[in-house]
Amino acid sequence: MKGKIRRLPANAALWSLRTLNARRARRAGAPDTGTVRILLHHAHGMGGTIRTVLNLAGYLARERDVEIVSVVRAAEEPFFPIPPGVRVSFLDDRVGPRGPVAALLSRFASRLVPEQENIRQAVTLWTDLRLLRFLRSLRGGVLIATRPAYALATALLAPPGVITIGQEHVTLQTHKPEMLRLIKRRYGRFDAFVTLTEADREQYAALLKKNAPRRLLRIPNAVPPLAGDVSTLRERTVVAIGRVVYAKGFDRLVKAWKHVAEAHPDWVLRIYGGGTPEREQRLRERIEEAGLSGKVLLMGSSKEIGEELAKASVYVVSSRYEGFGMTILEAMSKGVPVVSFDCPHGPREIITHEHDGLLIRSGKAAALAEGICRLIEDEELRLRLGGNALRTASRYDLDAVGAEWDALLADLGGSPRLRSCSLGTTTW
Repeated sequence: MKGKIRRLPANAALWSLRTLNARRARRAGAPDTGTVRILLHHAHGMGGTIRTVLNLAGYLARERDVEIVSVVRAAEEPFFPIPPGVRVSFLDDRVGPRGPVAALLSRFASRLVPEQENIRQAVTLWTDLRLLRFLRSLRGGVLIATRPAYALATALLAPPGVITIGQEHVTLQTHKPEMLRLIKRRYGRFDAFVTLTEADREQYAALLKKNAPRRLLRIPNAVPPLAGDVSTLRERTVVAIGRVVYAKGFDRLVKAWKHVAEAHPDWVLRIYGGGTPEREQRLRERIEEAGLSGKVLLMGSSKEIGEELAKASVYVVSSRYEGFGMTILEAMSKGVPVVSFDCPHGPREIITHEHDGLLIRSGKAAALAEGICRLIEDEELRLRLGGNALRTASRYDLDAVGAEWDALLADLGGSPRLRSCSLGTTTW
C-alpha cells in the first residue's frame, strides 16, 4: 500500500505527460530532418565522445541546421574547435553569474538522472529542470542523445513530432542493473538507436527484443582530419591515448612496459590524456615504483594529437573495454600499427590481426609486452602493418560514415512514432 502511495506523484506526472503528448500529436507538423540538435553533456570538455560528436555535427551542418545542446558548461572556451556552421547552446551554464533560483536548486541532487549513471554527481535538480524545459519546448526536428542519462530522458520526455535518435558511445555491458532496466523500458520509444559496433548492436537487440526502436543499427565513428604527416615508423616511441581511468587499463600498460624497457631501454612510452589529480598521482606512483621514470611519460592532454601520433612507431591499447576505439583509427590514419588487447568490443571490429595491427587475446600485461616487442624488433612487419593501417583508416572517412547518417535521416523522414508513457513503476 505504501509503495502505491509513493508512486502516485510519478504516475500522475506520467499520465499528464501522456495526455500532453496526445494533444501534441494531433498538432504535429511534417517530420523535419533539416534541423538537427545533438544533446551532449559538456561541449567544452575533452574526450572521445565530444571529439566524435563535433566531427559528426560538422558533417551534418554541411546541408542542415545543426545545434549542439550542451547540458552543462564548466569551461569558458571549448577544448576542441567547434566546426563551421555548428551552433552551441548551454542549459546549465556554470561559468557566468547564477541567479538565486539556480544557486538554490543546484544544491539538490538530480532526480532525472539515475544513481548508477556516471555523471550523476555532475548534475543537479537545476540541471534537471533546464533539461526538462528544453525537451518539452521542442517542435519538430531531429534530436540525437549521446549518453544514457540523456537518452533515457529523451525517450521519456521528447514530444511527438520530434525524431529521436539514441547513440551509444560505450557498450551495453558497461551499464549497471538499474540502468539496464530503464534502457529496456524506454529505448523502444526511440525512432532509431545507433551503436558503434555490430557486437553491441546484437547485444541491444537481444535485450530489447520486441521493444526495439524503429531502427536499431550500427554506424561507426568517422576518423577526423588530424594535423601532422604520416609516421615514418622510425622513432623509438610508443604512444597510448585516453583518460586516466580504470577502463583504459594504464595500470596494465605500466606493468607491460617494465618488460619492454628491460629488452629495449632506448624506447619510450608516451601516454596522452588527463584525469583527476588523484588518478594521475596514482599512475605516477605506479610508474616510479616500477622504476620507469623517464621511460613512461605522462604527457597530459594535447589538442594536436595528430602531430604526436605522427612521431610514434607503435600505438598501444591496454583498455579493459572500448565502446569503439576512436584513437585506434586516429593512429591508423597516421600509418601507425596498433597493438591492442582484444577487449570488448571496438578493437576486434577495426583491427585485423597480423594485417594492420596485433590483437592480444590474453588480458595479461606480459602478453601485451610481447606484442609491443614484436613490432619494435621486426621493422619489416611494422612497416607492412602500418601501410595496411592507412588503408583501413580510409574506410572510416568522414564522407563514408556521414553518408550512413544521411541514409538514416532520409529513412526517418516518415512520421515518427507517438511515444506513449507507461504508468507502471518507472522512475524518473
